[in-house]
Amino acid sequence: MAPSTTNSGITTDAASGERRIPESTRADGSKRKAIKIRPGYQPPEDVEVYKNKPAEAFRERGKRIGIPGAAGLEDEKPDQGSAASNKNAKRREARKKAKASTGEGEADTAAATKDGRPEVEEIDPEVERDKKARSLKKKLKQAKELKMKKDGGEGLLPEQIAKVIKINELIRELDALGFDAEGEPRTETKDGAAEGGENKK
Repeated sequence: MAPSTTNSGITTDAASGERRIPESTRADGSKRKAIKIRPGYQPPEDVEVYKNKPAEAFRERGKRIGIPGAAGLEDEKPDQGSAASNKNAKRREARKKAKASTGEGEADTAAATKDGRPEVEEIDPEVERDKKARSLKKKLKQAKELKMKKDGGEGLLPEQIAKVIKINELIRELDALGFDAEGEPRTETKDGAAEGGENKK
């Protein structure tokens, strides 16, 4: 009876039950000795991989009968995009329609002036000044609060210390805009000097 051979090349002698890799010839003509395999050893090549037949059949069914519902997808547009991009596209279309419906004559006059450039809305300098002053007042308040914390012995972060250092700079900017150190608008006195300023004689 011929010995059985495994994937790794191990042969088992049916009479003695001895397992070995038989001797072989290398490419250069030299001989490899036969190697005895200890009882119970099973090389990785001979380990059988467990196959779950129902799971395999389930995986293979897509190849046999196709994926259910796939025929309907082929009829639709191939490049639909995501839900968000579809929503944005609809919004753009709606804006275009809204612009078109406002009136073509009005749109032409609003789009260009005499020299052909688009008309820019006038910005009120007073409103801009007040806006900047509010921002500076807020920064100044935060900086003063941090200074009080620092004077109280609390440790500050480097960026907080930088804010404290800028207190005088913020006061100068408010002064240039016509506000006092508290961020309130300065009112003119009878002498013509600002209320917050010092009168020099």
